[in-house]
Amino acid sequence: MKYEVILYYKFSKIDDAEAFCTAHKAFLKELGVKGRVYISDEGINGTLGGTPVEMQRYKDFLRSLKGFEDTEFKEDAHETIPFAKLICKVRQEMVAIHVDGLNPEDGGYHMKPHEWRSVMENRDDYVMIDVRNNYESNVGHFEGAIKPDVENFYDFPQWLDEADIPKDKKVLMYCTGGIRCEKFSVLMKKKGWDDVNQLHGGILNYAKEEGGKFFKGKCFVFDDRLVVPVNKDNLEPIARCEITGKPADSYINCANMECNKLFVCSEEGAEIMEGCCSEECKASEYKRPFDAENAFKPFRKWYNYFGDDFKERELQQQ
Repeated sequence: MKYEVILYYKFSKIDDAEAFCTAHKAFLKELGVKGRVYISDEGINGTLGGTPVEMQRYKDFLRSLKGFEDTEFKEDAHETIPFAKLICKVRQEMVAIHVDGLNPEDGGYHMKPHEWRSVMENRDDYVMIDVRNNYESNVGHFEGAIKPDVENFYDFPQWLDEADIPKDKKVLMYCTGGIRCEKFSVLMKKKGWDDVNQLHGGILNYAKEEGGKFFKGKCFVFDDRLVVPVNKDNLEPIARCEITGKPADSYINCANMECNKLFVCSEEGAEIMEGCCSEECKASEYKRPFDAENAFKPFRKWYNYFGDDFKERELQQQ
């Protein structure tokens, strides 16, 4: 693999977020990497792609800054850089939940991946919550997890008020890289849950350290890959193509620029609808030309990477 993709966050107070962002963006542009970095007075949240040398230079740079010395990074090798450009900007919140006074230091216990796996293996009495949006959990999730039907992270506080989760239950929660759990675990503790646990490093860290056991499907990621494998022993799609109804877990955006809906679509379905989600969109004068080869390129790369084992299992399902 020629490139490396990193995912990271760090809660650390920044006195002047605008000045911090300006200096940070200048370094990133000089380095020549691509991705998205969001900065607030709470800290930093980012995902970047570049060569391993460039990524190491960035890690060293961030860790050289006061308050960010112990920043943790999730790393993934990839054949291309899955970002079209560099975005580095200031946000009010690193991850928006729209609830004031949530200090990550007051959050739940950071459960290491091996501890998480042990709890699931022993079938302990717990409630597990997928702290991601519905289109993320739709294509992959841990066995037995509650998957809230919400479209935005800031919808979770209302969902929690209506979920009727017993407060004497052991709570396990997870998200992609861990940052959403940092705030949601604080919210749960403030509302009366005591035994709150969050998967340290999220799904991506668990996949790397524990092989993704008990995870079904793929993990949605916010870059051009859209989904990445977690458990190589369980790669079968758990979602279905919205066009054909057949098992699928590849996402595309509707080719109608006025719609642009993100939806699960197989290659067969995409060819039938020319990349659109409906007949109405297919007939739109604002439809982009559909490029099937590039639309499914990320899917093909990891499909080929895992090789014959997955292909043989897929053939057995046909």
